[in-house]
Parts: sequence; structure tokens; C-alpha cells
Amino acid sequence: MDKILRIDMTNLKVTDEPYPEEWTLLGGRALSAKILLKEVDPTCDPLGPENKVVIAPGVLSGSVAPTSGRMSVGGKSALTGGIKEANSGGQPGQKLMRLGYRCVIVEGKAKDADKRYKVVVTKDGYEIKEAPELKMLRTYATSEKLHESHSARASYVIVGPAGELGLQGASVAFTDEGARRPTRHAARGGLGASLGVKGLKAIVVDDDGTKARLPEDMATFKKYIANMSKEYKAGPQIFAKGTSTTVPVANMLHTFPTRNRRLMQFDGADKLDGERIQENFAERGGGMHHCMTGCIVSCSNVVHGPDGKHVTSALEFETLSLCGSNCEIDDLDIVAKMDRLCDELGLDTIETGGAIGVAMEGGHLEFGDGPGAVALMEKIDKGDPVAEVVGRGVCATAAHFNIDRVPAVGGQGIPAWEPRTLNATGVTYATSAMGADHTAGLIIGAPEDPAKASQDAQLINALCDSSGFCQFQQPSIADISTLYSAMIGREVTFEEAAEIGWQCMNDEWEFNRKAGRPPEEGDLPAWCRTEKVPGNDAVYAVDRATMNKVFTRYPISDELRAMKAVG
Repeated sequence: MDKILRIDMTNLKVTDEPYPEEWTLLGGRALSAKILLKEVDPTCDPLGPENKVVIAPGVLSGSVAPTSGRMSVGGKSALTGGIKEANSGGQPGQKLMRLGYRCVIVEGKAKDADKRYKVVVTKDGYEIKEAPELKMLRTYATSEKLHESHSARASYVIVGPAGELGLQGASVAFTDEGARRPTRHAARGGLGASLGVKGLKAIVVDDDGTKARLPEDMATFKKYIANMSKEYKAGPQIFAKGTSTTVPVANMLHTFPTRNRRLMQFDGADKLDGERIQENFAERGGGMHHCMTGCIVSCSNVVHGPDGKHVTSALEFETLSLCGSNCEIDDLDIVAKMDRLCDELGLDTIETGGAIGVAMEGGHLEFGDGPGAVALMEKIDKGDPVAEVVGRGVCATAAHFNIDRVPAVGGQGIPAWEPRTLNATGVTYATSAMGADHTAGLIIGAPEDPAKASQDAQLINALCDSSGFCQFQQPSIADISTLYSAMIGREVTFEEAAEIGWQCMNDEWEFNRKAGRPPEEGDLPAWCRTEKVPGNDAVYAVDRATMNKVFTRYPISDELRAMKAVG
């Protein structure tokens, strides 16, 4: 029987309860949205005891469906003031579902703010333990400390020092396959702060003695995933070298932020191209790997330094953009150090790189000062006031330096994909409850109806984030509906699956309305409509009436039926 695991940090108590049958088709993002709308006061303090953090694998997690072990972290965001979901790979999602837990709800707040706790979950049950040895440890050190007392099968959900300090740029770390490094992060929206202030430092998930979840219709399930995997491997495999090799295309398209987005092309782009990472494998070691059991994409690059020792994984396009070109830093090794520091501290690389770019515009550092950026980040958990402001994100840093041209939407830093160049993606940033988040619905190009393109992309990505699939697997709604049908033993139509994504979006919008952040009033910053992108003269030119078409359901079209998730 599937269950919900509830962690009450106020009373230091862990309990389980039956999973509602009516939520059978809900997982990940759709499940966290449903729980938050039902159980959390949208007007609550996101860093207070009334907020809850929902950690939820997808519906297909724990099964043998390819690349399907993603995990969602949901809660009210201290960064945006609204609902937020951040999605991550790593091992805990697979293992939690194999133990029979459809989600973990963390509520309350430890009465003694100085104490730290861990929760251990195995096939034999669960317990909460005081863990003073983990307090304010960085994530790699936390993982190493947990290795000492837990089996090689265990994986971890970890809060870094940034989360413990309640910094709004904080992420939640998940350990990967193999070395069990805390390299995968539910990063966007500062949910690490919402979790960290509760006093919960780590969740240990040990699935020793369990097996993969079995579908009701095994024959259909196995045949479909075999064909799905074969089709993917026969295709272009656009993520086979990771997202880092996207740099040249983004630079060409004028969507490679430079000098705090004053420019959208970077002279040093070739030095940051992921092909340079690939070239280093032969001399330094490293290579491509997958972050979770069952992944067939293997998009994660394992980056080693000049000494041949591991530095980080994965060094992705968004990090190369925001920590690299956005700060005019063209040294791959420096950007790799910045990525590692974000992983260690538990920080979103997009938010942190954006904040450092703002600090550079404010005169705290010179653009291009890579060593200075690293030194600043090293101080984030050391009590340095300016470094701590950077850890609080783009908007906090802009306020500190009195900068009114803020590269953020809804309180969250803008990703690399530029809304002035890609207007339909700008519609997603403005209308999604997720704020400026490309994984909510990225559209490359200029569709005739940007609102429809955005709604379609938002819907399929919401469903994908609910299924457990990685967006890089690029499932269609038909893929998900077919596998859901085989998993639960009854037909789940295309329309029913699509409705899950649409209802998820509506639950999130409703939460934000009740939080005083109506999505119908969402917009990009004014400078995006007036400041042209150098090189292509693009501005954001989608009017309010067009954007608001996103909130009314379009009929299911041939385009939606053919669409695949992508982030």
C-alpha cells in the first residue's frame, strides 16, 4: 500500500498515512501543488512553521521506465512569495518510491533553532535523530559524514549551509548514482531555505531489500518502454554531451547573457563551450554519466580540474551562462569552481550567477573578476554581509546596491534563455506560477500565437514534472498516458493525462492568487519592453491581452499531441 510520510519538526515526530486513492495519477509537481493548496495558508511566512515542504517522486519513479526517477520539491517560496516547485535528478526519488512512499511532507519548525536533525527511512520503518555533527556542514562534507553510518545503498536529501541560514537562493541537494555526491539540486525558488530553517538537515533513504515497482500490465509496460528507449537511442540524442554544448547556439541566437544582460552575446563564448569540457576528458579524466539508476540520457558531465581530481558534475549551460558569460568570466575552471561552491553551499547557480552579475554592476567586483567571484562565494556561509546578500538572490542584491534594472521576474532571477529574443518563453516567465523558470515551458523560435505555444509547453512540462520523467527524455503526453495506463491497470486517455498538467497549473495559479500574487498581473520588468538586445534589436513585445490568453484552456491541437517535453 502506498503511503505519505509526514515529518513534524515541531514535535520531532515521523508518521505515515495511507495515500489517497483519488490521487493515484498525481505525483511530483502535480501532487505537491495539490497538497500545498489543501494544507498551507498561502499568506503564511515561507520561512515560518506554517509553511510545508513537499518532497515527491513522480508517478513512474521507482519503476523500470527509462530516466523516470526525478523528484519534485514544492513549497511556498521565500524568493517569489508564491508557490514553487523545483525538480531534480539523483537517486532518492527512485528509492523513496520503491519503499512505498509517494511523498514526504515536512511541516512545523524545530523549537530549538540551534539543533539539526536527520530522518532515516528504510524498509523496516523510519526514525528522526538529532544530528549535531551535521550542523552547517557543506553538502559534500555532509554526504561523507552520512557515509560513515549508513549503507552503500543509501541516498541522501541534503540542505546546505545556505538553507540553514534561510538564504532565499538556497537549493535542496540530492546525491547521485555511484559516488553518491550531492551534485543534483532542486535549485530554483529558494526552497532550500524553506526546508533548512525547519532544522531538518538530511533525509537518508535506504531501499536495501526492495525491488522495482511493478506495473499492473507488465507486458504492455515492458514493450512500450523497450520501444521508447530504442526510439530515443536511434534519435539525435541532443543531450548526449550535456547542455553545456548549447553555448554556441545560444550565443548565435542572442540569448547568452553577458555583462548583467546588457549584452546577449559573449566574445569569450568559445572558451565556455561544452566541447572544451569534452576535450579535457582525455587529459584530465572525467566523462559523461547518468545521475540516477535507469537513465538512458547520461547528460551529466563529470568535470575534473588540471590536477585530474573531481571538481563538479554537471557543469550545465545555465551555469556557464549565469556564472560565466553574465559575469564576463571566460575561464571554464573558474566557472567549474563556482558551480562546485553552489553545490557545496546549497545554492541555485542561476540565482547566484545573476546576483553576482548585479553585484558587479553595483561596483563590488569588476566584470570578469573570476577569482574575486570565487572569493565572494566562499564567504557566503562565513557571516560576510555582502556575500550573504548574494546568497539571497538577484532582487536582494539589486536592492542592496540600489540598482533598479533588475533581471528578475516575480522575484526570481531570469535564466539564460532571453525573453526579449524569445518572446514566447517570456510569456512563460510572466504567466507561469514558477516565475522566470525555463523548465516551466521553454519555446525556441517565434510562434504565431505565443500564448498558445506557452500554454502547450507549460502543460506538457507540468505533466512531465509530475510523471517522474526527466524532460531530457522528451516524453510526449501519449507516452505518459500509455505508461500510466499500464502502471495502474486501466486506460488513462490522452485527454485525462493532459488534464493532469492543466489542473496542476490551475492549482498553482490559485495558490498564488490567494497569496496576493495573481498570475494575471504577472509581467516582465519594464526594461525588457524598451531596452533592445544589441545585435538583433529585439524587445519583449507581447501585450497584456495576449499573455492572459494563457489562463483560458485552448482546445487540444495536433501540435500538442505531437509535442515532447523539453526544458
